[in-house]
Amino acid sequence: MRRAAAILLALLAALAVGACGDDDSGESDAGSDKGQMVLATTTSTQDSGLLDELVPAFEEESGCSVKSVAVGSGEALELGEKGNADVLLVHSPEAEQEYMDGGHGVSRKAGMHNDFIVVGPADDPAGIKGVDSAAEAFTRIAKAEAPFASRADESGTNTKELSLWEAAGIEPKGSSYIETGQGMGETLTIAGQKQAYTLSDRGTFLATDNLDLDLLVEGGKDLLNPYHVIVVKGEGVNRACAQEFSDWIISPKTQRAIGRFGVAEYGEPLFVADAEG
Repeated sequence: MRRAAAILLALLAALAVGACGDDDSGESDAGSDKGQMVLATTTSTQDSGLLDELVPAFEEESGCSVKSVAVGSGEALELGEKGNADVLLVHSPEAEQEYMDGGHGVSRKAGMHNDFIVVGPADDPAGIKGVDSAAEAFTRIAKAEAPFASRADESGTNTKELSLWEAAGIEPKGSSYIETGQGMGETLTIAGQKQAYTLSDRGTFLATDNLDLDLLVEGGKDLLNPYHVIVVKGEGVNRACAQEFSDWIISPKTQRAIGRFGVAEYGEPLFVADAEG
């Protein structure tokens, strides 16, 4: 009887602890363990340092553990489609829309943007500095047979670059067209070493040290670079953490943090917050 009574008391105590853990007061879940969430995102969010700001803050506030995979947007979308990521933060709008139309995403929300810029050697052998459009700059680079470094990795930046060549009516090829197969930071470094032109997002360009390159072309709608957060649909997805991350990144607090990121060091934000409210 004593043994039975002891077991009953232990069960009642466990139930009481469980009831305390199910508190619906709406307080923060920080410190709880909601499992690991895989965030597939772009090399630009990593190379700019933004991930180093966002991920620890989200982990602390949410109780979710985050594994970040920084690749090109095309590869990030492929990871989501194969069920190897829970949430995506990417910047390839047409590919993102195809992904959503294919039924692979639960939601897609605007989170932030920066812009693309054309950078190159200070002596600017193709004479592109200050031209009105990136397509015109690409035309001059091709005519001058000046070296151009391409990421060639199906990233959002690579997709934008190819669209600009198409707008210029040019198929890039030949020895002057350098396909790096690398992320943005590495491609900028290679471009600097080879004194080549390249297309970069502004944030990574500003955050990459010791570059022997100048910003030559900027501005215009064709160089806007929007980022969206996508919650992946599929079996095995950590939907709770993915949805929480999506809601968190567009929250006013996080949007303010994104808008401040880079100002102290570079005198301007590396990203502009896009979520309403």
